[in-house]
Amino acid sequence: MVHLSNITRQHGSQILFRDASFQILPGTRTGLVGPNGAGKSTVFRIIAGQEEVDAGELIIPKKHTIGYFSQDVGDMSGRSALEEVMAACAETVRLAEQMKQMEAAMCEPLPDHEMAHLLERYGTAVEEFEHMEGYDLDSRAQAVLTGLGIGPDRYDHPVESFSGGWKMRIALAGILTLKPDVLLLDEPTNHLDVESIIWLEEWLSSEFNGALLMTSHDRDFMNRVVTRIIEVANKTVTTYGGNYDFYERERDIRFEQLIASHKRQQDMLAKEEEFIARFAARASHAAQVQSRVKKIEKIERIEIPAEERIVRFSFADPPRSGDDVAAFDSLGKVWLTPDGQDKQVFSGVSGMVRRLNKIAVVGVNGAGKSTFLKILSGQTEASSGSMTIGANVEIGYFSQHAMELLNPQMTVFETLQEAMPLANIGTIRNLLGAFLFSGDTVDKRIENLSGGEKSRVVLATILSRPVNFLILDEPTNHLDIRSREILLETLRNFGGTIVLVSHDRHFLRLLVDRVFEVDHGEMRVYEGSYDYYLSKSHHTAG
Repeated sequence: MVHLSNITRQHGSQILFRDASFQILPGTRTGLVGPNGAGKSTVFRIIAGQEEVDAGELIIPKKHTIGYFSQDVGDMSGRSALEEVMAACAETVRLAEQMKQMEAAMCEPLPDHEMAHLLERYGTAVEEFEHMEGYDLDSRAQAVLTGLGIGPDRYDHPVESFSGGWKMRIALAGILTLKPDVLLLDEPTNHLDVESIIWLEEWLSSEFNGALLMTSHDRDFMNRVVTRIIEVANKTVTTYGGNYDFYERERDIRFEQLIASHKRQQDMLAKEEEFIARFAARASHAAQVQSRVKKIEKIERIEIPAEERIVRFSFADPPRSGDDVAAFDSLGKVWLTPDGQDKQVFSGVSGMVRRLNKIAVVGVNGAGKSTFLKILSGQTEASSGSMTIGANVEIGYFSQHAMELLNPQMTVFETLQEAMPLANIGTIRNLLGAFLFSGDTVDKRIENLSGGEKSRVVLATILSRPVNFLILDEPTNHLDIRSREILLETLRNFGGTIVLVSHDRHFLRLLVDRVFEVDHGEMRVYEGSYDYYLSKSHHTAG
């Protein structure tokens, strides 16, 4: 279906990949992986026709539709949410209008030859319209929009009234409704809650028949959707059969084999070079020496890619808090809407956070999870009920808003130095290394960082302080899989109490030991892991 043959692409002096070849075949489900900056987005843009290759060939059959969802959704204005989704299927809408015009023309008297020509054009249009699944376009657009969390009550809301995250959902809904032959999804789960992610998994498996190429930082999502992996790394493209977990295992095996092959080659080269050096001056061995010189010149050297070094940072044990970290009784919260109306978020919420708990707060979008964390952390006050924080509790609070509070003019190092004024340079660098900042990256200004890099800076500043109660609102947003694994290990080893909201099910499964579910204004407590919660609440595991 899509063939990329011996393609080469570089940005400036940086070679992304050279002589790379791979295929995207009909009906395949492929994950695109690789370190930041390796060229994943470039692969998407090449297939979507937004970028040219420097060398090689891209072959896409004529009339094949390409649907590309990226994080840059552009401006949205002048339409309702549903109209914006339908606009992504402009060709289908245009074809429907042409068919109407042809149907009207067929009702008029025409010469036989003109009628025959019109019927032929109409038949071709109907066939194409059916291929586009045009007859159920309206119902499909509504179903997709609802599945992504925007219900019938908001179909007619102007797109300008939606936040950036909700606009992402609308843009994604448009691409899915299009049902292209090749679907390119760049981080589709970034702004979705668990319910929407599970819906998307099911839609891709049951409703979409085309070829899929996607990248995602959500390990569970990748594992459940894809059956092969294309890795862009070390200036080449490598294909693996299997899901993300299989890819990780196979990649490690191949790396070990590469190291072994490299060692064998180095040993062989050393022996040849020793022979050449030993007998170079002897006329009797001249032919043998020349033969071996030519032999080693022809050998293609095995290169070992630079390993991504991970620094392990030992966080000091936090000060011990009281056994009862936080108690809340009949908590309620009412927000004032822009039009002056009271909106009840939740009420009558009661419970207890105990020392060393690792608690997930779950619930559908809009249930009040973030609001509950704000009350728990003292960022806002409850409208009713009471909250008591226990003895010697030191709170560290992370939210997406925290990234906006970073000083854009300061460097990464200066930001950590300000948070740790008594620490020496080595300690600060080690902490930054644990959060994947090393070398020149510690001198980057905050204003030049990506969302994921800013998240890592904020998390590092929080964990640099002697806090014993971490309250984390979506700490995995913007983090890639590797960063999430590092954060997961850090939090599992954290010697304090954690309450968090996250839509990363892998993260929750391996971390939490209690679950608070906010549902229809009430809270239910599950005394067990995330899997225990799923089994007892009868929610889909996804």
